[in-house]
Amino acid sequence: MKNIKILAPCGILGYGYPKSSFLNGMALKPDAIVVDAGSTDAGPHKLGAGVAIVSQRSYKKDLEIMMVEGAKAGIPIIIGSAGGSGGKVHVEWSLKIIKEIIHEQSLHHLKIAVIWADIPKNIIQDRLHSNKVNPLGLTVKELTKNRLEETSSVVAQMGHEPIVKALEEGADLIICGRAYDPSPFAAVAAYHGLPLSYGYHAGKILECAALCAVPGTTKDCMLGIITQEGFTITPLSDDRVCTPLSVAAHTFYEKDHPYLLHGPGYVLNLEDCKFTQLDEKSVYVTGSKIEKTDPYTIKLEGAIKVGYRTFVVAGVRDAIMISKLEEIEQLAKEQVKNYYSDIPCEDYQIHFMNYGLNAVIGELETNKGLPHEVGIVFEVLAKTQELANTVCGTLRSTLLHYGYDGRKSTAGNLAFPFSPSDIPFGPVYEFSVYHLMEVKDGYEMFPIEYLTL
Repeated sequence: MKNIKILAPCGILGYGYPKSSFLNGMALKPDAIVVDAGSTDAGPHKLGAGVAIVSQRSYKKDLEIMMVEGAKAGIPIIIGSAGGSGGKVHVEWSLKIIKEIIHEQSLHHLKIAVIWADIPKNIIQDRLHSNKVNPLGLTVKELTKNRLEETSSVVAQMGHEPIVKALEEGADLIICGRAYDPSPFAAVAAYHGLPLSYGYHAGKILECAALCAVPGTTKDCMLGIITQEGFTITPLSDDRVCTPLSVAAHTFYEKDHPYLLHGPGYVLNLEDCKFTQLDEKSVYVTGSKIEKTDPYTIKLEGAIKVGYRTFVVAGVRDAIMISKLEEIEQLAKEQVKNYYSDIPCEDYQIHFMNYGLNAVIGELETNKGLPHEVGIVFEVLAKTQELANTVCGTLRSTLLHYGYDGRKSTAGNLAFPFSPSDIPFGPVYEFSVYHLMEVKDGYEMFPIEYLTL
């Protein structure tokens, strides 16, 4: 029975993994090394600011082992969403590190494919006029011409198709711009003539590496073995096992529907999947199905700068203040606004997060008991950093000495763990483009450039 083996080192390139686990995987003679390097889980800042998710040092440390061992074995290495957000600046940052490794390790023979995922704004604008660009969700703001122009850059999640093309053309190292997380894994399955359904489902699990294992982590290696009839997930560390429950649970990870998973041009249907314990640490999965969508759509992601942030972290341990904290915060907020009545209200915003009360899920919180201490994070978002600093400073001093009913001590309401207490954060971004765009096929928007160093 034909099978292919995919080695997934870690959940995000630069998170780290044990070299011993990786070498255990290499001893099993994998057909490819595939790693996801990006995510929008942390919001739009990395895309908007053009910075990486991880440090250059950790990225290089992870990548060097992969490139050296992959070159020895003569197998392809595929990086999805290079640099974190997969834009041009992120891919170029990755390429700089890759070039260092190539020169230091004498890997000049590697044929490199770069698959760009940057989408020109004029194309988006044209397709907006043709009603071929639609928001992904009800909370996405209207994509006006001005918001599109002010967007720093726009990327799209590629499917497996351009990655398969790069494999067919003999690439040893494939650096993808923004990619749908399972796509690089599915591409290996498709290249070897195995079902896309199992390629995408296995990729859905492997892109987080050992997060589906017990104990789970994104910082350890996994092996996926894909066949015509199903796929197997195996941890590469003696410290971890997979169970039907752990793998099935991860199948539900990051989905808005229990068993439907939408991707570029396809919908993965996992309703009839079966998870079977194959041996003491491996799970075998069958029953995954996939269907093409018509039209073929790709997800666009773009970020726009909306202001600047200054924030404060403080603690409260007065039971009286904790019992009426939200009321006190609202009164302090109103006092600040009255003091700055000459500044238009739309020029800044004030937000409070009370950790220990309801900061995580807000009004959905069901535990109404009062804690003995609360951590407060309050922030000011404003048009300029100077304005954010100014308003936040006034808010901090107002709340610090606010004379609420029942207060016994006047020494101060807040305890500050850091000095200075006010922390200027810098630019703040939001998703301006979070849309689906109709395209001809999976190749149209993702050009491939080949490099030999």
